[in-house]
Amino acid sequence: MIPSPHAPVEIPQGSIYELIFGNLSDEDAERTALIQGETGREITYGALKEQVDLLAGALASRGIGPGDVIALQAPNIPEFVTAFHGILRAGATATTVNSMYTAGEVAKQIRAAGARMMITVSALAENAVAGAEEAGLGTESIILLDEDGVHPSLLRLLGEGLKPPEVNIDPQEHLAVLPFSSGTTGAPKGVMLTHQNLVANTCQIQYLLPAGPGVPIQAVLPMFHIYGMTVLMNFGLYRRAKVVTMAKFDLEDFLRIIQDQRIEVSFIAPPIAVALAKHPLVDQYNTDSLISILSGAAPLDEGTAKAVSTRLGCELSQGFGMTELSPVSHLSPYGQDQYPQGSIGPGVPLVETKLVDPATGEDIEVPETGDSAAGEMWVRGPMVMKGYLNNPTATEATLMEGGWLRTGDIAVYNSGGWFTVVDRLKELIKYKGYQVPPAELEALLLEHEKIADAAVVGVPSAEGEEIPKAFVVRQADAQGNPAELSAEEVMEYVAARVAPYKKIREVEFIEQVPKSRTGKILRRELKPAA
Repeated sequence: MIPSPHAPVEIPQGSIYELIFGNLSDEDAERTALIQGETGREITYGALKEQVDLLAGALASRGIGPGDVIALQAPNIPEFVTAFHGILRAGATATTVNSMYTAGEVAKQIRAAGARMMITVSALAENAVAGAEEAGLGTESIILLDEDGVHPSLLRLLGEGLKPPEVNIDPQEHLAVLPFSSGTTGAPKGVMLTHQNLVANTCQIQYLLPAGPGVPIQAVLPMFHIYGMTVLMNFGLYRRAKVVTMAKFDLEDFLRIIQDQRIEVSFIAPPIAVALAKHPLVDQYNTDSLISILSGAAPLDEGTAKAVSTRLGCELSQGFGMTELSPVSHLSPYGQDQYPQGSIGPGVPLVETKLVDPATGEDIEVPETGDSAAGEMWVRGPMVMKGYLNNPTATEATLMEGGWLRTGDIAVYNSGGWFTVVDRLKELIKYKGYQVPPAELEALLLEHEKIADAAVVGVPSAEGEEIPKAFVVRQADAQGNPAELSAEEVMEYVAARVAPYKKIREVEFIEQVPKSRTGKILRRELKPAA
């Protein structure tokens, strides 16, 4: 077992609302909390707290309280933060929904989470409202953060002027959020994260990144994703930074906002790093305010990391996280250059790590010098999830005896004190930082009348990005003749039914999907040789 090298931090025993807004001073109340990057619109910490309280009061008047779940689907705008914390302040649980989801995917998550309400924006209403209605929610149970003339609006709810309710919850047990993740394998599952989980992880990273009062930080990574939720939103607000939101990534807007808002800290995923390293547009903007960039959501190679930090003249570090870890377990701290840029650094405070041999289940020996053998990384700490919603089988496969969580990632440990992720034990495909579960796509392909069997694996594209590739067995007729089916038809079929990042990017027709005697798909036989 390898403990964190950092001194322990105190974890307050309260809700995430109490952590962020409970001790708001008069000075902090006057600070700018959020800036909408596209428009420059600002909101102070005092005004934000007032909106959160008013929304909580309005929700409580509609019967929302502890035990209730509200779905939230919106891009990164200041109102997302109001909605998120208003839900939690009312004592309810937020299940954040990917803004690229189709109506069917929205409905599926609402049903799985047992959500009683949906909060969204008019720009996403086509899928959000259709999905909410498909899941059985009526007009008054669908709230718009802007106006659509049909559903209740945020402005209307805030205008009711209702005080927030008195809520008595156990932060150790009460669910704050219910994001959906594929975990180590399989279809999306509701991850049960308590208030204590979110409070703990916010406090665990508080001294590792250079965000403080008034420091402008860039929030382009989606807040519906646990990375954006904890590291950009909650951590940024807790540190009293200026959180500059971006509804979507556009390189020119991204660079303009760094220049105009004098951004000091930015948070990215590897595809953004590639653009920052190579795109000529970067040289047209002044980015000298940047002091730190943190890359997460997927591994970033050391060469690209060095190219970005050299070109922009700032530190670039990596971290490791999972939805099940709230999400950060490892992080290369700002201002400490002993950790290679290709590594994920050491465990954050209060985190213990061990590497386990996937073949034997034995702990891998910690070396006195150099790198350890590779093993599956197991993590223990106060940010580990409570479990998967209504899925004891998946919970038992992920949460081990002694409080350990299996990450499904293969890593090595260097005696210098850092970890490097080298492979993935899990089958999950990471496309542009998003999780793409093969099992979900395979199930969808098998619904096609002309497909007899299918397997999906991640393969490298010409650009080096991992993409979903389908291996398809055509359905045969009575004479054994395979159905007429093209690769384009297969890709169009999937694209019409899933979010854009889940689309099949390549198709190969095969005679038979390789499987074990127990029926498990042998994906390694379908992947290209290294």
